[in-house]
Amino acid sequence: MSATPTPSTAVSPPYSSPSQLWPGLLLAAVLAVVALLLGRWLPLVGGPVFGIVLGVAIRNIVAPPLACQPGIRFAGKQVLQWSIVALGLGLSLGQVAQTGLDSLAVTLVTVAAAFTSALLLGRLLGIPSKLKLLIGAGTAICGGSAIAAVTPIIKADEHDTAFAISTIFLFNLVAVLVFPALGHLMGMSQEGFGLWTGTAINDTSSVVAAGYSYGQLAGDQATIVKLTRATLIIPMCLVLAAIEAWRHKKSGGGHFDLRKVMPWFILWFVVASAVRTVGLIPEAWQPLIHAGAQFLIILALTAIGLSADLRRMAATGLRPIALGLGVWFAVAVSSLAVQYLTGQL
Repeated sequence: MSATPTPSTAVSPPYSSPSQLWPGLLLAAVLAVVALLLGRWLPLVGGPVFGIVLGVAIRNIVAPPLACQPGIRFAGKQVLQWSIVALGLGLSLGQVAQTGLDSLAVTLVTVAAAFTSALLLGRLLGIPSKLKLLIGAGTAICGGSAIAAVTPIIKADEHDTAFAISTIFLFNLVAVLVFPALGHLMGMSQEGFGLWTGTAINDTSSVVAAGYSYGQLAGDQATIVKLTRATLIIPMCLVLAAIEAWRHKKSGGGHFDLRKVMPWFILWFVVASAVRTVGLIPEAWQPLIHAGAQFLIILALTAIGLSADLRRMAATGLRPIALGLGVWFAVAVSSLAVQYLTGQL
């Protein structure tokens, strides 16, 4: 399986005409609509989880015909990047400034804890470098969106991406069910629980579900903290792009062109966020933009599921799940520790 190209290197598409995209795109879109409806029926699971599960099931029960492959690859790469840009249209940078500053210490510590534990525990468990980086990024920042952003930069293949997303969402579901009970057991305040939830649960939908199940104030706090945390996608991707550039130069790859590594879709994400911030997009459009971005993510993740080979994932074993558990535990504990030391608990 060839590595996933970066946006700038994906100049020559794996198809001879756009018409070849439609069979695979249509298959992924139909499954994505089903996943969206199932996600609304069971919001604790969410559309992205259903999307990748449906994709994996179809791929490994009734393999899609070869005619579908170009569209599936297109949706799993290009559409995935478009979904990240679309998310930026719903994120106002000024909206989260104050709460973001208040939660910055906790957020930075938990992000550091996620990546450090992923690297150390991943090395101990013998996890492939790209898979442990995907799990670390997904746990540190914002689940599937972070994994989606990192995938084209480090050129992770569909199998590692699917496994990382499945692992992350597994613990998202567990967190939604467990965190409120733990919060009440520890006697946490609404603000304290919102900060804990916003920094220790990965996916936005899971953060919202856990936060508002604890209380209105906790839900509001958790949502804003989570949005602030999501902006760290930008520096994370830029750092990873710089590391990829350094590795290319060190390996003697010849003249290095920054344009081939630069995550241009993340820069467009910044532009989209700026457009949202200065008010060029009417507030009445936000629900439609949010719904569109979420559907694009479900569509992309469904396509990634359609590319996932369960036999290869099974050969990886339970070690990635153990890694996900360890990283998640490190993030949850470090968040509580910083809140306790700074008097925010």
